[in-house]
Amino acid sequence: MPGRKRSDDSSRRSPVPPERDKQITGGVHRRSERPETTRTTAQAEYDGPPLDSDITGAEIAGEVKSSLRSLPEKLALRVARHLVAAGRLLDTDPETAYRHTLAARARAGRIALVREACGESAYAADHFKEALAEFQAARRINGSPLYLPLLADCERALGRPERALALAQDPAVQQLDAAGRIEMRIVESGARRDLGDLRSALRALDLPALHQRGTTAGIARLRYAYADTLLAAGQDDAALEWFHRAAGADPEGGTDAADRIAELEGLHMVDLLEDAASASAMPVDATDEPQSTAPS
Repeated sequence: MPGRKRSDDSSRRSPVPPERDKQITGGVHRRSERPETTRTTAQAEYDGPPLDSDITGAEIAGEVKSSLRSLPEKLALRVARHLVAAGRLLDTDPETAYRHTLAARARAGRIALVREACGESAYAADHFKEALAEFQAARRINGSPLYLPLLADCERALGRPERALALAQDPAVQQLDAAGRIEMRIVESGARRDLGDLRSALRALDLPALHQRGTTAGIARLRYAYADTLLAAGQDDAALEWFHRAAGADPEGGTDAADRIAELEGLHMVDLLEDAASASAMPVDATDEPQSTAPS
């Protein structure tokens, strides 16, 4: 949700409220002329999932609260409650989180942070086409370059790495902060891997931040991506070293670098044990046996 960075490391249509009689397709229709199933589906989306009674809406981040001030108070409160509910569920039940953000979007579809929240939950629920549309809408509303890495990552998820690379070359990328530029490089590297160009994928990640001291999420994600790309290139020893470096920059455990280290070191140990077992099972050549020195 806005104020909560999904990216670890680690991407909006505005439906017509069901109580309106007008349809965007042109012309005015009475409610009785609408298919009953369409109205039911639209109403369910507008209502959203049930809201827990302990969610007041006051829990919402200050930035989002400010963006909702243009709405009537009661409406803003309902939107805020759905966004809080979505934030609670994003990691454990992204599908329901997405439905909460759809309910928020139905009431406040012209607010960029609401569209961003809808994009985040759609992405978490693997609805990449919908996530792409939401992030595009958010960018149209406020013109922020913040969404570029998210847009590019959605294009990758949709199997369109060339479009992701085109977004990585957008001049607006230079307006991103350091963390945003790292995220874009990570996505760019992944797109180049998708295209089978591992050498270029590694070059995309070879930034000064890769070698800097620090324990930020961005540095940890950059090192992790570098290690993973080395592994894909068959450079297992170098990959293990960089997974260690990623873990060292990731005290909060935002990546699974520690698990990857255990996996690689475990495989290495298995290889050593197998080599030792193979060596002990080799037949001894008679000519290698020690000669007896006992007197005849």
